[in-house]
Amino acid sequence: MSIKSVSARQKTSQRFRYTQASFRLHPIASVIAGMAMMASGTLHAAEPTVVELQAEIARLKQIIAEQGSAAGGAQDKVVDDSKKEVAADGSAQQEEPKALGAVTVKGRKRVALETLKDVPTSVSVVTGTELARLGATDISAITQRAANVVYNPGNQRTNSLSIRGIGKIGQLEAQDPSVGITVDGVSYAFNPLVSSYDFADVDKVEVIRGPQGTQGGKNTNLGVINIATNRPSFTPSADYSLTFGQRDTVQARLAAGGPIIDDLLAWRGSFTANKGLGPMTNISNNDQTFTNTDRVAGRVQFLLTPTRDFSARFAFDAQPNSNENTNNAVINTPTPTTFSNGSVNALGTDASTRLNRGWFTRDTGYSYAGTYLYGAGGNSVDLNTGYPLVTSTHGASAELNWDLGSHTITSITGFRNYHFNAVNDEGTPFDIGPNNGGVWDDYKQLSQELRLSSALGGFVDYQAGLYLLKYSDNNHDQKSWGSDAGAFYASTAQYNRLYATAAGQMLMQNSLNRVNMYYNSPAGTSDIRNTSEAAFGQANWHFTDKLTLTTGVRITHEQRENTGSSSILDNGFGASLNPVAVGGVQLGGFASNGAGVLAANNTAAQLSLADSVANQYFGTKISGTPGTAYKSLTAAQQQQVADAKNIRAANIGVLFNTTAAQPYTANLPTFNVSPSYKINDNLTSYVSWQHGEKAGIAQFTNGVSNPVKAEKTNAYELGLKSALLDKTLILNADLYLMNITNYQQAVRVLDVYTTATNNDGTNYYTTATGNVPKVQARGLEFDGVFSGIKNTTIRFSGAYNDAVYKNFANSAQPVENGYAGAAPYQDVSGQTLPGAAKYTFNVGADYRRPILSGQVFHTSFNTAFTSRYNSDPSLSQYAWIHANSTTDFAVGIGSHNESYDLTLLVKNLFGNKTPLLQTWNSYTPQNPRWFGVMWSGKL
Repeated sequence: MSIKSVSARQKTSQRFRYTQASFRLHPIASVIAGMAMMASGTLHAAEPTVVELQAEIARLKQIIAEQGSAAGGAQDKVVDDSKKEVAADGSAQQEEPKALGAVTVKGRKRVALETLKDVPTSVSVVTGTELARLGATDISAITQRAANVVYNPGNQRTNSLSIRGIGKIGQLEAQDPSVGITVDGVSYAFNPLVSSYDFADVDKVEVIRGPQGTQGGKNTNLGVINIATNRPSFTPSADYSLTFGQRDTVQARLAAGGPIIDDLLAWRGSFTANKGLGPMTNISNNDQTFTNTDRVAGRVQFLLTPTRDFSARFAFDAQPNSNENTNNAVINTPTPTTFSNGSVNALGTDASTRLNRGWFTRDTGYSYAGTYLYGAGGNSVDLNTGYPLVTSTHGASAELNWDLGSHTITSITGFRNYHFNAVNDEGTPFDIGPNNGGVWDDYKQLSQELRLSSALGGFVDYQAGLYLLKYSDNNHDQKSWGSDAGAFYASTAQYNRLYATAAGQMLMQNSLNRVNMYYNSPAGTSDIRNTSEAAFGQANWHFTDKLTLTTGVRITHEQRENTGSSSILDNGFGASLNPVAVGGVQLGGFASNGAGVLAANNTAAQLSLADSVANQYFGTKISGTPGTAYKSLTAAQQQQVADAKNIRAANIGVLFNTTAAQPYTANLPTFNVSPSYKINDNLTSYVSWQHGEKAGIAQFTNGVSNPVKAEKTNAYELGLKSALLDKTLILNADLYLMNITNYQQAVRVLDVYTTATNNDGTNYYTTATGNVPKVQARGLEFDGVFSGIKNTTIRFSGAYNDAVYKNFANSAQPVENGYAGAAPYQDVSGQTLPGAAKYTFNVGADYRRPILSGQVFHTSFNTAFTSRYNSDPSLSQYAWIHANSTTDFAVGIGSHNESYDLTLLVKNLFGNKTPLLQTWNSYTPQNPRWFGVMWSGKL
C-alpha cells in the first residue's frame, strides 16, 4: 500500500479512518485488514453474520473498486467473512468450518489490541448480534447468556445481580451494588437504572468477574457487566426490526447513522418501543395486567473528529415514564398450620383469618378460598387500588480522546437520573390499603473520569487516572390506610370486641381510615448524599514474549451521608385516637392504659380530647370537669377505645424527627496482581489475586443510626485460555476462590429503639442491613465457542459454584420458625447462600444455511439451566426453587445481503413453569411461553 497523504480527520471511534484521498489499498491488504478487524471483534466474531464488520469491509471494497488494484482485478475475490461465498451462478455456497477470531475486551479499556486470551481474569462476552436474533433486550435475558451471573427478580427497584452466587440481596439506595454495570464507559452506581430498560443497538456485553476498579470507572466488589452500544460511524447504515407477538405485544427498533459532515461529524440514533400485556389479569379491572411491558426509549450520539489527534463522542438518551405492573404479581397459597417444631400456627394474623371475618364476608362475591388463593382458580389477582410502577431515566455523556503519540488522554463525563414511584395495594378489592405502601424515589449521579494510557508494546504499558462520582437520592417510603384497614389489622380479640357494637365498629373503622404517612421502612424520608473520589493505575510488565505481569492499584475515598425522618402526613378520620407521642414526635393524643383507663398525668387539653371521643362514638354529653364524660364510659366502652388506639399505634409504628445518621468516611483500596504465561500461541495460563472493598453504609434502623462496615473481597483465580482444533474451538476455564468479610446483607440486630421504648428489661430484635462476618465462594467456570461444524456456531458456558456462609450466627429466622419461644436469630454457618445454585449451564447454537438464490435459512436457540437454590434471604425450607431450564428459540429466512429477514421467535419454548420466587404461602410465577414474529432488515 502506498500512502499519498493523511487527512486531518481520520479517527472514528478511536480508530483511524482512511478515506479514498488518504491512501491506495492493495486487495490482499484489504483481506488482511478484514482479518485484523475480526481479531479485534467479539467472542462470536466468526459467526456467519457480524454486523459491525460489514460496513468496514464494504467500505474497503468500494475503495478497491474505485481506485483499482495492482493485482489486476484481484479485488473481485475479496469476501466478507460474515457472509458466504457466492459462486459464479449467483448461488450461495455453504460455509465451511472457520477459525475463530480474537476478542477485545472493552471493559479493560484497551480496545484496539488486547484480546480475550491475553486478559488474566475471568471474562464472558456475548455479542449484540446474538442478543438481537433471540430478542434478548432486557438485563434478565442478557445475563442468561453468560456463565455464573444471575439476575435476581424483584420489582424495578428491588432486583439485584449476583456473580458466583453472591449479591442476591437487593440493593438499598444508600448502598453500592456488589455487581456494577457500565454502559458505554459510564459506571452506574445504582442497578435499578437498567432494571426496566431495553437495550437495543448493542455491540457487545461483557461480564468481568472479581473486584474491579484499577482501570477506572466505579470500583465494584464482585464484578462488572459492561454494555457497549454501537457507536457513530462515517459509513451510512440503517437497520430496523418490528415484532408482533402474543398478548398484544408490539416491539419496534430502529437504528441509523452516518456522516453529517464527511470526516468531521457523524451521528447514530436508535429508538426502541416495547408494549405488551402481561400474563396475569386483575379481576377488578380486566384492562390491568401484571408483568406487562410499557417501554419507549431513544438514544442519539454524535462523533466529532476535527483533527487526526482528537475525537469526541456525545451521547444523549431518554426513557420517559413507563407504567408496568410488577408488585402483586404473586399467587397466594394456604399458610401452613404448623411451625417447624410441630407447634400449631394459630393463623391469627393470616389472611385466612382476617378475610373470613364478618366485616369482609358481607361481600358475597369474594371469598378467601375462591378468590384470594391460587390466582382465583387461574392466573389472576383481585385488587382495587394497585397502580403501575412508574419508572423513567435520562442520561448524557461526553467522551473525549487526545492522541499524543506515545500516550492517549481520555475524558469521560456522565450524567444519569432515575425516577421510581410505586403505589401498592395489599392484594384485595377491599379498602384496606389504598396507596398502601411503596416508594417515591429520585436518583441523580454525575461522574467524571480522566485517564492517561500509554502506547502498547515495549517492556511496560500502563494507564492511570482519576475518577469522581457524586450521587444523591431523595427517597420517600409511602403508606396509607382505608376504611377497612382497622377490621383487617385488628387482632382477633380486638376485632371481636369492636365488631360487637355499632360504636365499636366506627372506632375500628376510624382507627386507620385515611391515615397517610412517610413510613419507617427503613425511614420515611431519606436524603442520601454520596461522594466517591479515586486515583487508579494498572500496568502490564512484559518480562518476556511469554511472561506478563499485570499489576493494579486504586485508592477510593468515600464520603457518605444520610438524613432521614418518619412522620404522619394526614391523621385521617381518627386523629383523636393518636398516641401522646411516638419516638419524641408529639401527636397530641391522650394517655390511657391497655384497658382504656385514663392516666393520671393527662393535661386538661388531653382530658377534653378524651371527652370528645366519648361524645363522638358513644354520645356521652360533655359537661363539668375535663375528663368527666370519658370516665363515665363503661369499662367495655373504654376497652373499645383502647383497642382502636392500639390498632392505630401498632400500624403507625416508628416515628422520628429529622435526624442525621452517622456518616461513613473511609479510604478503600483495590489491588490486582495477575501473572500470565503464554504456553504457546494457542494456550495461555494465568493466576490472579484481586482485592476490592465496597463502601459501608450510613443508615437508620427504626430511627436509630445503624452504620454498616465496608465489605472486603479477596478473589483468587487459576485459569487457562485456549484456541483448539485449528482455532475452531475457543475454550476458557478457571478455578476460583472468593473470600468476603463483612458481607453486606440482611441480618438480625438489636432493636435499640423498641428496647429503649418498652424499657422492660427485655432485648428486642429486628432485621436490618448489616454485616455477615465471612462468606466464601469457590468453584469452576468455563466459557467456549465452537465453529467446527459446517454452517454452525455453538456457544456454551457453565459453572460449578459452592457459595456458603463461613460464619453467620445472627441470620433472621425463617417464617416457619415463628413459634413461641423461638430464638431471635439462627446460626446458618456452613449453609449455601440464597440464590446460589451449585450448577449453572448455558448453551446456544446458531445454524445458517444458504438456500435458493440469495436466501439464507437460519435457526438459533439458547438454553439456560440452573440447579436448585433457595430464594429466601432467611433460607426458609419453603423457598427452594427446584432445578429447571428455559429455552428461547428462533427460526427464519432472510436475504443474503440482510435487506430483509422474517423470524419466528419463541421464548420459554418448553413451557417452564418453575416459580421465580417462593415463600411458605405464595409464589411468583414464571413467565409463560410466548410466540412472536419479527420482521427485520437493513435500509
